[in-house]
Amino acid sequence: MDTAVLTPTDRRLLLELLTLPTAGPLEDPAHAPRLWDAQRGYAAAAAAECGFAVLRHEAPGRAWAELPDVPLPVRAAAADPAFLADQPSLLLRLGASDTPRERTVMFNVHLDTVAGGQPVRFVDGPTGGTFHGRGAVDAKGPAVALLAGVRAALAARPGLAERIAVLVQAVAGEEGGALGTIGTRPLVAAGHYGRLNVFCEPTGNRALTRCTAAMTARITAHGQDAVDDQPGAGHNATVLLGFLAQHLAGTITPGDGRLCIAGLHTGRLHNRVYGGGELLLNLAYPDPATAARLEQAVTEGLAEGLRAFADRFAANPLLARTAVDAAEITRLEWLKRGLPALAPTAGDAWLTELLAGAGIAEWPADEPGFTCDAIWLAGHPGTHTAVLGPGTLAGNRAHADGEFVHTAELAAFARSVRDLLAAFDTDCAGPVPPPRVAHHTTSPAH
Repeated sequence: MDTAVLTPTDRRLLLELLTLPTAGPLEDPAHAPRLWDAQRGYAAAAAAECGFAVLRHEAPGRAWAELPDVPLPVRAAAADPAFLADQPSLLLRLGASDTPRERTVMFNVHLDTVAGGQPVRFVDGPTGGTFHGRGAVDAKGPAVALLAGVRAALAARPGLAERIAVLVQAVAGEEGGALGTIGTRPLVAAGHYGRLNVFCEPTGNRALTRCTAAMTARITAHGQDAVDDQPGAGHNATVLLGFLAQHLAGTITPGDGRLCIAGLHTGRLHNRVYGGGELLLNLAYPDPATAARLEQAVTEGLAEGLRAFADRFAANPLLARTAVDAAEITRLEWLKRGLPALAPTAGDAWLTELLAGAGIAEWPADEPGFTCDAIWLAGHPGTHTAVLGPGTLAGNRAHADGEFVHTAELAAFARSVRDLLAAFDTDCAGPVPPPRVAHHTTSPAH
C-alpha cells in the first residue's frame, strides 16, 4: 500500500489554504494577507496528522528589516509597523527538544504567494485530479504534501521521532523580492536548522543543491514632462528608458548569471510626454565574483547607453533636449544587492549518497538553477542543503495565470519526503558525527 497518498483531509487542507489570500504587502499592498490564519490551520493539521508542536509563531522584529543588505523596498515598507506584523513565520518541531543537529532534518516552505487572484478549485481526473489556485505549486501544495510525506515516514518507520527530529519552517517573506530576509533568515540565525535542510520549491522532484541570489537595479529618469502638441519641449523618458532597456539587453553578457530586463513604466496617457519613469533589471548570480562582474557591467553599460542615446538623437528635434540632458536626468539605484548565494555542493558525498538512497534524482549540472530562501544556509558548516518539490515553475504556471498542481505530483513529492526521512534515519543508525561550530547569518543588534 502506498502510504504517501494524499487523503481527503489533505485535500481539504490544501483547498482551505488556497482559499486564504496570502500575497504579502510587497505583492499586494491593497489587501492584508491572511498568513496568521493560514499558518494556524497548517499548524493544527501538522499536530493532528504527525504530532508536530509549535515552537514559534511570530512576526519578525523591525531590526531584521534594517540590516544593510535587506532589499530597499523591504526597508522602506517596514517603516509601517503593519508591514511586518502581517508577515509572521511558523516553526514546528517533531521529536525530542534535545535531539542534536546532526540528527535533525529541516524543511522550509513558504505560505506567502505572489499577487493575482484566480478561482480555487479541484478538478477530478483519472490520475487523481488537479488543484487550481494561487499557491497550488508555489508553495501551498508542497506544504501539504510535505505533511503527507512525514506522516508516511512515521507509519513506515516506527519510533522515527525518537531517533531524529524534524523541523518545519512555514514562512512568509519569500515572494515580492523579500528573499527570506524577514522570514527564513531570522529562523536560521536563531539556529533552527538541521544537518539536512530541504527547501520545498517546484523542481520536478529533483534535488537542486545550488541556488543563485539576485540583485535588482532601478534606472530612473527625472526629466520634465511636455504636452503632446510640443513633444520636444520636455524630456521623453519613454524613449530614453526603452532605448536603455534594449542597449543593456544587448550588451550585458550574463555568463554564469542571468539577466532579466523587467518592468518599464513612464505613464499611461496618450496626450503628453512623460519626463520621468523607471526601468528595472534583475540579475541572478551563483557567486560573489559573478555578482561583482554583473554590477560593473550594468554601471558601464548604462554609461555607454547614455552616450549612444545622445549620439543617435542629438539632431532629432523631438528628442534633442532628452539627448543633451540624458546623463543628467538618469540615475542608477540598487534596490537589492549583497545577498549570499548557495554554492554548488560538488563533492558532497554524504548528500549525494543520501539522495541516491532515497531514490531522488539530482538536478542536471547543465541546467540553470534559480533563486529561493535556501541562500540563507550558505556558509553554514556541517549542513547539507537541497531544494526539492513537485511540479516546475514554468510547467505549472507559478507566478502566472492558471497556476495548478496535479495530485500525482504532490503524491510523488510526499513519497520523496518519506524516502528521504527513511534514508536519513538509516544514516543516523551509525555513530553520531562530532558536533560542529554553527555559523549564524548576520543578526540585527539588540
